[in-house]
Amino acid sequence: MQQNTPIKKGTVLLPKISKNSANVMNFSIKEIFSAAMVLFAVIDIIGSIPIIISLRQTAGKIQSGSATLVAGGIMIAFLFVGDTLLQYLGVDVNSFAVAGSFVLLILALEMILGVNLFKDEEPKAASIVPIAFPLIAGAGTLTTIISIRAEYAAENIVVAILLNCGLVYVVLKSAPLIERKIGKAGIGVLRKVFGIICLAIAVKLFSENVQQLFD
Repeated sequence: MQQNTPIKKGTVLLPKISKNSANVMNFSIKEIFSAAMVLFAVIDIIGSIPIIISLRQTAGKIQSGSATLVAGGIMIAFLFVGDTLLQYLGVDVNSFAVAGSFVLLILALEMILGVNLFKDEEPKAASIVPIAFPLIAGAGTLTTIISIRAEYAAENIVVAILLNCGLVYVVLKSAPLIERKIGKAGIGVLRKVFGIICLAIAVKLFSENVQQLFD
């Protein structure tokens, strides 16, 4: 027989929280690091320093905070809305990931070979449009975000986006100093290194997702 314990007036009874209910968010340092490195390679903010410096020289000033916030907002919005948009179009995530691997392949070739396949000329005015989009949150970045959504948890990708946005803000604020320290030759080497990383990521995305299409 269980004894009824008297409840004092004004006492609030809270429901017991199970251990499983506390683990709603699946944060993973490994996934955050991997997703952050993928986005860092695709955004290629270090390799974009010459363009950023050119824009700063023509416009006089770049609104680093506004550009970073807009770019981050676009990336996070596309992370959650992009999947729904694909469903309306009748395209599954694996198919989009395979398509994204081809975009990454082209981006990697741009970085490694020093060619320009996506843009005919550099933007002529420094504002949110050329900096936030398409320089930071461009077609390659958005395609990569929806592609890695099939590999990593959304919350880990959000953290990776925020980390990259923090780095983007620092680079935008200190682009002239970075150019003086690294030099044009150093920037060229970094572009080629991250181009090879992009190429490896493209191969991995293709091989892992193309198998799902035929299962």
